[in-house]
Amino acid sequence: MRLHSIALSLLPVVVAAQAPTYARERARIDSLVAADVASTPIAGLAIAVVKGRDTIAMRGYGYADVENDVPVTPASVFRIGSVTKQFTSAAIMQLVDKGRLSLDDTLGAMLPNMPAAWRKVTLRQLLNHTSGIPSYTDVGPKWQRRWREDMLPDSLLAFTVSDTMNFAPGSNWRYDNTGYVLLGMILDKVTGQPYPKYLQEQFFKPLGLASTMYCYTQPLIKHRALGYERRGKQLVNAEYLSMTQPYSAGALCSTVGDLVKWNQALQVGGLVSRPSFTQMTTPLGAAVKPRYGFGLATDSLSGHRRISHSGGIHGFQSELAYYPSDSLTVVVLANSTPAPVGLIAGNLARVVFGLPLEGMTQPRVTLSDADRNRYVGDYSLTLPSAEKATVHVTNANGRVMMRVEGQGEIELIPYGNNAFGADFDRSVRITFALENDRAKKFIIRQGGIEMEAVRP
Repeated sequence: MRLHSIALSLLPVVVAAQAPTYARERARIDSLVAADVASTPIAGLAIAVVKGRDTIAMRGYGYADVENDVPVTPASVFRIGSVTKQFTSAAIMQLVDKGRLSLDDTLGAMLPNMPAAWRKVTLRQLLNHTSGIPSYTDVGPKWQRRWREDMLPDSLLAFTVSDTMNFAPGSNWRYDNTGYVLLGMILDKVTGQPYPKYLQEQFFKPLGLASTMYCYTQPLIKHRALGYERRGKQLVNAEYLSMTQPYSAGALCSTVGDLVKWNQALQVGGLVSRPSFTQMTTPLGAAVKPRYGFGLATDSLSGHRRISHSGGIHGFQSELAYYPSDSLTVVVLANSTPAPVGLIAGNLARVVFGLPLEGMTQPRVTLSDADRNRYVGDYSLTLPSAEKATVHVTNANGRVMMRVEGQGEIELIPYGNNAFGADFDRSVRITFALENDRAKKFIIRQGGIEMEAVRP
């Protein structure tokens, strides 16, 4: 019996393969996101982290309705802003696959009543923001004072229809919401259906995206999250925006679970052909430097290729990222602005990859009045589109303040060695270069993008 027992102990033990539990990653993700919500005035967040068929994390934090203490859950419905653009892009590329459209079709052929300067713009240039057509969301108070009005797409075009082109079509890149409204109008004409109905029948119903829809204000939407803005350290209700206005550039609502389903369907080739998806994710021409395809941006995180897009709309911010070589989808939806959704999404991926986290809070240092005055002045900032923007840096009430012309003022948080951060996004770093004890320029780094500003 003893020999028999020894013999049995020498036999190889066969253990059934087990799926990874991701318990450590799940615990770290939960701790990370909970700390972000607790340390920053964020109303609520929903996240999803899915690797292949394994859901590592999918849950909510904070409140979907702050005033009534309604918690965020994975079923909470958020406005997704410009994440909408990949839905519009995919709808266009489906029609290209079917031979009903060509990327070389001109706007003049599709919508002949457009201004003469717009008519030679191609579908390709609308999709990758190289058309040169001015964006209606860039016109400032002329648009902002009419946020509450319901508008048809033609009324949105009227904001810029008489403006000079930003540049010759195809010669440069500038993010353009007017271009994506025009793509929606083209879909309306070619399909014979309004954009909201076409997407419902073409994408949402077939894919089972029950909580994804055009985000009209009046219809009742189950589990809809309310939007908030931050004023100082306090949350207030977001400014009202008629959801007719974002249209095909940014008017959809969704949940983290639905966006995972959408992303997986888009990636596997079930919605558009593989060649079309390659075009959607391959920047060309003037879109190479900003790394923009068709409704999707491409870059990498520590060697892991990433396909992503962010969104921002009154009271909401969103981030949807996919790492194709790792089969990893990360979604972060927030119902308050500003919120560091890009930083959080990147750190969720870093947890899965076993990488160090970025943007962790650094200790604030104290600057003297003379120290702060070194940075004061006006600077010319070169944007990714090569456009210039004036930046004002001031010393006010013992704080270094920065304001980009046309935007709100933010405090720069001093970290020492002429480096600063900003509490709305911990990935932001502003580093000044001094000459003769006075700042001559600074570099802004945010989300992998670097911009330089110099004194004129």
